[in-house]
Amino acid sequence: MLLLAADEAKFGRIGQVMKAWCPPGARPLVAKQLVREYVYAYAAVAPELGQMTTLVLPDANTQMMNLFLEQVSVEFANYFIVMQVDGAAWHRSQQLVIPENIRLLFQPAHSPELNPVEHVWEEIREKHFYNRVFNSIDTVMNTLCEG
Repeated sequence: MLLLAADEAKFGRIGQVMKAWCPPGARPLVAKQLVREYVYAYAAVAPELGQMTTLVLPDANTQMMNLFLEQVSVEFANYFIVMQVDGAAWHRSQQLVIPENIRLLFQPAHSPELNPVEHVWEEIREKHFYNRVFNSIDTVMNTLCEG
């Protein structure tokens, strides 16, 4: 049996201005844009193995979750997987196809601090997305994959 924590997060072209260090007396210039284009990163972390599997997909819905579960099932085919997920609608959908080697374990509502994948999203946003402007959604996807 293998325990995994899984989550998805939205990344896009809307810039987020955050505090930045600069020398005393200087004022940093940071661009900001309001382009509403997004992609969704899906990730499952296996702390016991020190491994992670991810997909970058266009939406967060049942169809995309089915693709992600299939990916996880294939990548960890040698294990029976208990996967911790939050209570998103697509995690509970009647159309969700859960592979034979996966069981979903729902975490309590409004408790993102229980999911270790949330820290992965925080790290990626902090190091690669704050105070940046992206020229295209492809640039967002490349930055997300590099992060």
